[in-house]
Amino acid sequence: MKQVFLNDLLPIFVLLVFGYIAGARNRFTEDNALAFNKLVLNYALPAALFISIVKTDRAMLFSDITLTLVSTLILLIGFAISFFSCLLLFKHSKQEASVAAMITGSPTVGVLGFAILDPVYGAGATTGIVVAIVAIIQHVIIIPFGIYLFHPADENGNKKHTNPVIAAIKEPIVIVPMIAIILVILGIKFPTVLDPSLNLIAYTKSGVAIFAAGITLSVYKLQLSKEVVYNTFLKLFVMPFLALLLGIMFNLQKEIIQMLVLISALPSSISGVIVGGRYQTYLKIGTSSLAFSILFFALAAPFWIMSSGYIIDWFY
Repeated sequence: MKQVFLNDLLPIFVLLVFGYIAGARNRFTEDNALAFNKLVLNYALPAALFISIVKTDRAMLFSDITLTLVSTLILLIGFAISFFSCLLLFKHSKQEASVAAMITGSPTVGVLGFAILDPVYGAGATTGIVVAIVAIIQHVIIIPFGIYLFHPADENGNKKHTNPVIAAIKEPIVIVPMIAIILVILGIKFPTVLDPSLNLIAYTKSGVAIFAAGITLSVYKLQLSKEVVYNTFLKLFVMPFLALLLGIMFNLQKEIIQMLVLISALPSSISGVIVGGRYQTYLKIGTSSLAFSILFFALAAPFWIMSSGYIIDWFY
């Protein structure tokens, strides 16, 4: 465990601190952090997911149907817990509860998935499949469903009728992995000679994402409240425990369960914060929840890496 922390996790937190210092000294702003995240979500991550998926085969892809089901259950249950807690326990409106669920009920898998999993489990095809499946579920089901519940009005008070699922599918982080999956199903081999061209942008995903998270952490004034503590605990401990429980119940492979647990323990979704910022809803609590989840991920990550292995071995 000491070696994992020194070689894999410590560099992540050092880069996070560098980003924080750069933001605190006004070398980079919140707009810069959003631009970095856009680079990761629209270019670097889709390229990385594409390369990872096309290296698999049809047998491996179809064997992961159970993984897809478990990942969907994790995110839907996490969304539901956050939504109804915000609505019933903390007495917020449906719009505020939907933003809270998009933030707390989802991990930052699109931005930090590879950055955290690659150093710990290696940059193999399995890691790519796990990150791709969770990212697609989040961006095709969870975020659009949250936007549907929010159902914002336009400036004239009329309800917007744009289909959020169709809008989500058009995003590079969704459509590019889907194209890769179609190629694998059809048995079409992607020319390996083109790998370096995509890897050149794909390799930037982890460093840029973590640096941007540090900037984000420096931007917001933290608001500590019972709700923020609840959101942070739900994100970093309840959701990973749920992933561990479901993974064991559905008899997934040990390493895949550990990946799902660590992904579920990732900080709160930046996509949810972006939606909240766009409509000025649940912004202070949401951004504070994001910031504290980033901060305390330093404790949650080594805890889940160590404990999940022991628990899985005990059951298997």
